[in-house]
Amino acid sequence: MKAIQIKKGGGPEVLELVDVAEKSPAEDEVVISVKAAGINRSDIMTRQHPDTYGGGGKNIIPGLEVAGIIKEVGNKVTGREIGDKVCALITSGGYAEEVVVNEKLTLPVPKDFSFIEAASLPEVVFTVWFNVFQQAKLKEGDKLLIHGGTSGIGIMGLQIAKALGMFTYSTAGTDDKVQFLTDLGVDHAINYKKQDFKEVFKEENIDVILDMVGGDYTQKNLDILAKNGRLCYINGMNGLKPEINLWTIMSKNIILTGSLLKPQSIAVKAKIAKEVHQTIWPLLENKTIKPVIHKTFPLEKAADAHRLMESSDHTGKIILVIE
Repeated sequence: MKAIQIKKGGGPEVLELVDVAEKSPAEDEVVISVKAAGINRSDIMTRQHPDTYGGGGKNIIPGLEVAGIIKEVGNKVTGREIGDKVCALITSGGYAEEVVVNEKLTLPVPKDFSFIEAASLPEVVFTVWFNVFQQAKLKEGDKLLIHGGTSGIGIMGLQIAKALGMFTYSTAGTDDKVQFLTDLGVDHAINYKKQDFKEVFKEENIDVILDMVGGDYTQKNLDILAKNGRLCYINGMNGLKPEINLWTIMSKNIILTGSLLKPQSIAVKAKIAKEVHQTIWPLLENKTIKPVIHKTFPLEKAADAHRLMESSDHTGKIILVIE
């Protein structure tokens, strides 16, 4: 089968289209014939530093989320059948014509969704649910701030929170992106290049912040959190070693947490999948929330997809289409 492989770390040019052997499923796994695969910021890190972020293996196939049709099932699979249309969260291997995954990490393609739309869901929805709802325990009436609101995670997280009765806040880097967020229904979005979010949101008493920026955002985030606020990190694009005032955390009973979704156990991810299917899938199927696809690329153009991701010129998800 065809797949995109990383044989050494580097720029987008190291993504190479190759032929690789097909894999058979274990007893609790399914084989998915992939029709579309999502691009994520984590894929960039895997490409740049495969020894650190790629699991230390050789000839890594990146890709954390796919959608397609089940073509084979293990002999103990009970919840999926050959021919089922599914999307799935995987730890690697998405940039390929086929993937093998535990059946518990698959979800049915939502009603009336294309494979492209379905492939945009697993990584962002699982990440938001795990961090914002399971760990930070965001609840109805709370205030949520997501930095980088026009990213895949931002767009989906803000929509989910709004649909479940939370107040939403966000930052973005252009006026057009701010307008997009406003049109999406975000309660208060600002252009961080023109306004300091700490000054704008200082009286809001934000309950939960989901941040992928880090660096000098960290203390500002702590400063604007309400008493008993929760600060969740999923990346630190502007620095992983910020200086913070611990008194802010102690005086306001703040919980500071972070996570990496990829290394979580199958049991943890299966629990997320079950809750997401119960809570989020109905919102997708009744069109209360929707995926936003910025652009698609054929599998062999994965390098161009990575270049677009790194430019941050996109709004929404970037998807590889596999013919």
